[in-house]
Amino acid sequence: MMSNTRYKLHWVTAIISVLKTLKEMIIPLVVLVFANGLNDTGKWYLDYLTFIIFGLLIVTFLITGLIKWKRFVYWFEDEELRIEYGLFVKKKRYIPFDRIQSLDYTEGILHRPLNLVKVKVETAGGSASLKAEAELTAITKEEADRIEMEIAEAKKRRQSHLHTADEQPTELLEVEEKVQAKPVFSLAGKDLLILATTSGGIGLILSGAAIFVSQFADLLPLGWMYEEISGFIKYGFLLIALIIFLVLLVVWGISVAMTFFAYYGFTVMLENDDIVITRGLIEKKRATVPLNRVQSVRIVENPFRQLFGYANVVIDNAGGGLGEGAVINLFPLVKKKEIDGPLKEIFPDLITKDPSGKIPNRGKRHYYRIDYLWMLPAIAALTYFFFPYGLFSFLIIPVVVLFGLWQHRSAAYEIADNQLTLRFRRFSLQTAYMTKKRIQSIEMKQNYFHRKNSVATISARVKSGVGAFDAQVRHMEEKEAERILEWYEPSSSERKGEESGMV
Repeated sequence: MMSNTRYKLHWVTAIISVLKTLKEMIIPLVVLVFANGLNDTGKWYLDYLTFIIFGLLIVTFLITGLIKWKRFVYWFEDEELRIEYGLFVKKKRYIPFDRIQSLDYTEGILHRPLNLVKVKVETAGGSASLKAEAELTAITKEEADRIEMEIAEAKKRRQSHLHTADEQPTELLEVEEKVQAKPVFSLAGKDLLILATTSGGIGLILSGAAIFVSQFADLLPLGWMYEEISGFIKYGFLLIALIIFLVLLVVWGISVAMTFFAYYGFTVMLENDDIVITRGLIEKKRATVPLNRVQSVRIVENPFRQLFGYANVVIDNAGGGLGEGAVINLFPLVKKKEIDGPLKEIFPDLITKDPSGKIPNRGKRHYYRIDYLWMLPAIAALTYFFFPYGLFSFLIIPVVVLFGLWQHRSAAYEIADNQLTLRFRRFSLQTAYMTKKRIQSIEMKQNYFHRKNSVATISARVKSGVGAFDAQVRHMEEKEAERILEWYEPSSSERKGEESGMV
């Protein structure tokens, strides 16, 4: 019989709650302190009013964090994980074990010294956001194992009832024990360094800095900064260029460090029918992705990494994981020629050969012709208002044409048994492998110019989290697009199966 014992979170939950609240309110708190924190009225309580308010808020956050921790309990009953929580209003959440798809673990700075983990409960179907169905902020690893054990025992009981109903032999009532995880892929030190140095995190840091500056524009001494920069310019553009270079170098260094810490110790393992991904140095994360939730596998080749023979492999997941939502990095960086081995271990039926179907030559001009609709008016305006320097805008035309030809040359497709492979280029080259049963829909698009040249665009959609991912090969042979549509249509045997299932 399942125990109804009530379990509480670790006391460090209260501290984490306070820190999380402070993090979410950091901008208004900083504005509060600096906007009116240095007044000189002669009355100490007015001079330090903002600091007093700041202190009272900290105390309030601490009290609410303690109350939240004390009121949060969980237990197991009727094959459900039950949670009761709430600061002023008591709330209850019941999660049936058969809906739980995975338990994702995170070990933060405050968790690791105390041998604790944060557990995120991911369920089938998920919610309307990327937020987990339930979150246990801090529990011991033994308590996390207890949750897994309760779920496993519930599955045993269900299987026992099913086998008993079907009058199966008693020896079949035994449930598989948890097999040892099988290592499939790990990120080597050299590859981790390459991943960190070629990551796109620099754009994220710069955008974050821009948001910060916009929030504090009224508080920053922009006039003084402008005068100082004007003074620097007198010394020449070489000094300015050197300063800009040093700033970008520092930002790039921060980006490298962030990526290095995030992907340190990256490993992929197979455990029963689950993909288990662990990574992180300062904050260690462990995510479980059930194989039956994987909707497509994609090989993504960044043009710069492609020069050195590297790619990364991502999967579209019908749930969440690792804080990355629906798209999960399965192999963040791997040699293209070494992808087949680990991919076949995880997906033995996956056909990874390069697609052989190419786009006809008459489809070339469709890749760049539509761009003239925005290019020509923009070029005309630039030439008119900035003549003669605006004439340089004509250089946009060969760039766009060459990019379109690059996309045309990269596109390909293949049908092999029950798998559709589509290769296309946005900027990075993507090769998407999708099985027929995982594809949500396939659409064939044609406009007037397409029909005139007997070409069409094919688009295959798979579920990706609460949204969808579209793999699209444009301007392919019309007959080939129709052949893909015919392949996707259910056969007569499949229709009979669907009809019998509906009865």
